Amino acid sequence: MHSSSVVSQDANLKEDRAEVLARNIVSRETTDKLDRLVELTLQWQRSINLIAPSTVSHIWTRHIEDGLWLDHVAGRQSLWVDIGSGGGFPGLVLAITASANPGTKVAMIESNAKKCAFLRTVVRELALPAEVHCQRIESSAAVVEAATAVSARALASLPDLLNLVAPNLNKEAVCYFFKGRAHQQEIDEASANWRFSMVKHSSTVEVDSVILELRSVEA
Repeated sequence: MHSSSVVSQDANLKEDRAEVLARNIVSRETTDKLDRLVELTLQWQRSINLIAPSTVSHIWTRHIEDGLWLDHVAGRQSLWVDIGSGGGFPGLVLAITASANPGTKVAMIESNAKKCAFLRTVVRELALPAEVHCQRIESSAAVVEAATAVSARALASLPDLLNLVAPNLNKEAVCYFFKGRAHQQEIDEASANWRFSMVKHSSTVEVDSVILELRSVEA
């Protein structure tokens, strides 16, 4: 990368960070851990594709903030299970906010070995209350059964997400799924085979972005 590009990216990152921290009140300790998460993500991004390259300069607004938003929407949980964790968003952000809440743990399920190595590196370096399960979601019934909350972002359609996790959810568990502009169509399709109560949380930052909060999911 040319020096001018590096300077431009650094400036964008700084502006992006300031924007997110102005909208979200977090402690100094949490901010420090988020800063380190960004550093590690950018380091590993050079060798594996953790996030879309087009979003690197806007990692705070495109990735970090979603995790902070979910933490605000859901409140304290005993065990978060983040499925298809990929590059760690929102799972690692939830684990960072969980650091300030004794008794809260995060389990991340991811089948890609290289991404699992990244997730475990961040968990270890930041001493996060989290564990990484390097396996397919279909093989993670016991992990999902223990969840008080399940999250997924940019993983699959709502019907497919429910097919993956609903058979193993305990009755009190709540699902939080990030969705975009086609969410109503996905809700309609899922409603054909599943019953659930739902709250739709709309983003105040990104148009058409929502978190679907699902409870009492039944076939």
